[in-house]
Amino acid sequence: MFVLLLPLLFLPVWGLAQEIRKDSVVVTGTYEPVPLEEADRAVRTIEVGPQLLTSASLADFLQLDPALDLRQRAPGGVQADLSIRGSTFGQTLVLLDGLRMNDAQSGHHNLDLPVALDMVERLEILRGAGSSLYGSDAVGGVIHVITGKPQFSEVAVRSAVGSFGTNQQRWTASALIGSLSQRLAVSRDFSSGFQENRDYRNLLLSSLTHWRRTRVMLGHRDSPFGAQGFYGAYPSWERTKAWYASATQGLDRKTDISFSFRRHTDLFVLYRYRPEVYTNRHAVESYQGALRRREEFAPNVRVFYGAEGWGDAIQSTNLGRHSRARAAAYAALDVRALRRFSFSAGLRGESHGAFERVWSPTVAGGAWLSPNWKLRASASRAFRVPTYTELYYHDPANAGSPDLRPENAWSYEGGLEWNSGGRWRADAAVFARREKDVIDYVRRSARDIWRATNFQRLNFRGAEAALSFRLSPVQQLDLRYAALHGSRDFLQGFESKYVFNYPSHSAVAGWQWTGRGVALRTRLGALNRLRRDPYAVWDVYAARVGGRLNPFLQLTNLSGTSYEEIPGVSMPGRAAVFGVQCILWRSR
Repeated sequence: MFVLLLPLLFLPVWGLAQEIRKDSVVVTGTYEPVPLEEADRAVRTIEVGPQLLTSASLADFLQLDPALDLRQRAPGGVQADLSIRGSTFGQTLVLLDGLRMNDAQSGHHNLDLPVALDMVERLEILRGAGSSLYGSDAVGGVIHVITGKPQFSEVAVRSAVGSFGTNQQRWTASALIGSLSQRLAVSRDFSSGFQENRDYRNLLLSSLTHWRRTRVMLGHRDSPFGAQGFYGAYPSWERTKAWYASATQGLDRKTDISFSFRRHTDLFVLYRYRPEVYTNRHAVESYQGALRRREEFAPNVRVFYGAEGWGDAIQSTNLGRHSRARAAAYAALDVRALRRFSFSAGLRGESHGAFERVWSPTVAGGAWLSPNWKLRASASRAFRVPTYTELYYHDPANAGSPDLRPENAWSYEGGLEWNSGGRWRADAAVFARREKDVIDYVRRSARDIWRATNFQRLNFRGAEAALSFRLSPVQQLDLRYAALHGSRDFLQGFESKYVFNYPSHSAVAGWQWTGRGVALRTRLGALNRLRRDPYAVWDVYAARVGGRLNPFLQLTNLSGTSYEEIPGVSMPGRAAVFGVQCILWRSR
């Protein structure tokens, strides 16, 4: 592992870093937008819009933080599982503009986002429990995908070809008419696969409308893919689709309401060329609504409160027909004096129908020790209810359990941040998570099937460190490292399918340079999973920016590393994609 980490320490130009701005504002992990440096939790923001030409997919951005473990089954995030600080993929909550995207059927579908990457403005990553703000699933942390209004009217097209039969097309159209803004995006990403039965196709259609205090989003995603070995030693095939609609309305400057509807279907064929042997069809419909309000009692004192409701239903040839509803209410107090101190405390109560009512308290605080140093700490309780798959699924390799109990966990964290005033920035954190009734698929031997099971105790502790340095006005270096250790109170002789595949050490080095109409960036990531050999992956991106015709080049896994993010599912070797973006029309 240390051999792989040595290049990261002496790498002046390898890796990717986002621009760190003093005026950055975050909305994740807080009850209202605050400057990034005033956040009491471990929150990171990654700008997406400025880096679209030097990125292939959302997965490129998620791999910039070593606290995130993205386990892909193919390039471009095909059927990818995402965990934070050693959590399972079901314990990571995914939000799209503040609304839940986690799938009630299976956490494997949480990243089936029905929004084109061209719509995304930035990502915000909350490391640590977030159930007091967002409810179920936010045990390890939260990934918040935030879209943005267009800055000008334009029509743009993009096309690319590359290794393994890669073929990409994107089309975007934006219009600004007074207080009305409209953006449409179409994205198609196809590959014939680097191995047999590893082909995939992603089709995305998105529409985003803003008018005064009203915001409406519509989206559709269609993703068929070869699933060779994804769920056991079978030549499987799968196709997932998602339809999404949401609306947010600001009633006044203190109150807003929101609503969303999501339909997700999953067609799974165990033997691709013999669908009559074993085929499952699943359809999940879910909806959510929320009312949020804030009151200001003094210049530095605010109270936040609101109510939320969810419902979902599944119709499946394997899982049967089931439905459930949930409701929640929350209240929080926030006291802060900018550049001096901050304190917040909140409590959320959530009712889960067949499950008992769950209470999720949180407390967090921060204090500026000097103009450059800040100390922060937090404690939170989080929980997760089982998915329909964990409760009812069965196939030749896996079996659910209808008697599963909800997971719950307490998380504790302390951090120290340093900012030199703009050029240097560093932070370090230590954390611990104590989980109970954790759900995992386990088996006694390789001849046994995987069975969904609650086990009593699971403890994680770890440390994270980051250093960002602006080398010049046009280039920046970013170094990040995460260490993690887990221990469990579990029956001896069982093998874990998901929980104990976490990275014990992970590091990312990044560099970017933007100037004279050219953008360059590169990332070197090194990772050592528990009880497995370490590996490193090196990616390089280059593009012309700012012109009407912008060619770009994406080089992935230049190190030619042979690796598996999920045991038994190999990832591709060296690959290259070349393309051109053309601005057909633009009006400011």
